[in-house]
Amino acid sequence: MADPSRIERIGPGDLTELVSDVGPVPLHVGAAIFLAGDVEPDPVALQAVLTDRLTGIRRLRQRLSEPALGLGRPYWLDDEHFDVDAHLSQVRCPTPGGRDAAMALAVDALTRPLPRSRPLWRAILVTDIADPHGHTAVVMVMHHVLADGIGGLAVLAHLVDGADVSDELGRSIPTPCRHRASPRPRTRELLADNVIERLRCLRRVPQSVADLPAAWAELGRGTGGRAPRCSFNAPTGVRRAVGTVEVDLDATRSEGRRWGATVNDVLLVATSGALADVLRTRGEFPSELVISVPVSARGANPDGELGNQVGVMPVRVPLAGTPAQRLVSVSRSTRSQKSSVRGLSAALIGPLFDVLAAIRIFRWFVDRQHLVNSFLSNLPGPSSPLRVAGAGVTTIVPLIVNTGNVGVAFVALSYAGTLTVTIIVDPDLVPEVRELTEALNDQFQAIIAADGSSAQ
Repeated sequence: MADPSRIERIGPGDLTELVSDVGPVPLHVGAAIFLAGDVEPDPVALQAVLTDRLTGIRRLRQRLSEPALGLGRPYWLDDEHFDVDAHLSQVRCPTPGGRDAAMALAVDALTRPLPRSRPLWRAILVTDIADPHGHTAVVMVMHHVLADGIGGLAVLAHLVDGADVSDELGRSIPTPCRHRASPRPRTRELLADNVIERLRCLRRVPQSVADLPAAWAELGRGTGGRAPRCSFNAPTGVRRAVGTVEVDLDATRSEGRRWGATVNDVLLVATSGALADVLRTRGEFPSELVISVPVSARGANPDGELGNQVGVMPVRVPLAGTPAQRLVSVSRSTRSQKSSVRGLSAALIGPLFDVLAAIRIFRWFVDRQHLVNSFLSNLPGPSSPLRVAGAGVTTIVPLIVNTGNVGVAFVALSYAGTLTVTIIVDPDLVPEVRELTEALNDQFQAIIAADGSSAQ
């Protein structure tokens, strides 16, 4: 009989991320963590600290192993030849040496494939950045199969000084669990474990059927049909570029609450408004846009495990009306789509994506889909200032990749009272990254200054 503690299968959500990695840009997530202090951090000491803390996370010392047909999902295996120097490097920020140059390095690290023969991550220590908000940066990139956004925050919690890290909602961000190394499982153990997992799946069928109405509601019950056509939706290529906007988190939250909306609702209104502003310069005037939002299934108390536990919630965001009117409309829509158990939609979309990948038409599907116009991820990050090896963390810039035919995507992360929103585009499809950045900033300012006299 297989010892369950010895076989660490990727979960159903992880498998979906793995089979979805079929585009010209690998399916990675990451962050650029900018550091500053009274004295510039010593790169040698900082790299030593990073080495110690990164190698202390067992998942980062494991590679993904694909078993033979009939032996179940891929599983994590301790890498007998693990070499941290193959993952952690140090570079000097290229000319002109500012934050934009550092972010260009981060985008390059994000879009370069990670060898499947090694643990699926890389980290780069970027020194000599000519920016008052951070002279040094740590760029961390992981394959999406390794962690979703919440899992990425668990890795961040392990890198910083001290162990008690809480997010902006006051919830503790646990560090990834440590386990003892285990040997490669034998074929009969993999087979037995696969049989046991299939039996568990059969036992979960009644509950899965009972959850279908809530899962369908999270997906918007299919209302509205296709997303509006727009020129931002075309097959993406190999290049990516980013822009960032920073806004005050308390002001954003307060304005949202004024109209019964969440920070995520404010983000939906602001990002869709920025997209609409740039589309108008292209001569396009959609009445609404559909933005897909990940929904974490981890609950209120994340356990520090990596991997993916997430569903999706596509939201139809109206573009007409005042910011207050749009906030009220969006908050009503998102409330109607939410259920007491979050992330149930994964049970619907995961099997569909797996089938499309199995018959080798997934990329064809995502390059031609008409379900969403853009993606928006929102992560509640650490609420208090952090330090790494004594250096203060000034800014955390979240990073994702846009895939398929979605030319623009957004990811937001709150940290110590600031909400940082990253815009990532295919610059060959959407060269207006500067215009989008300016438009997003203007949208936030309009929302914060909104007059509610005609909100109802």
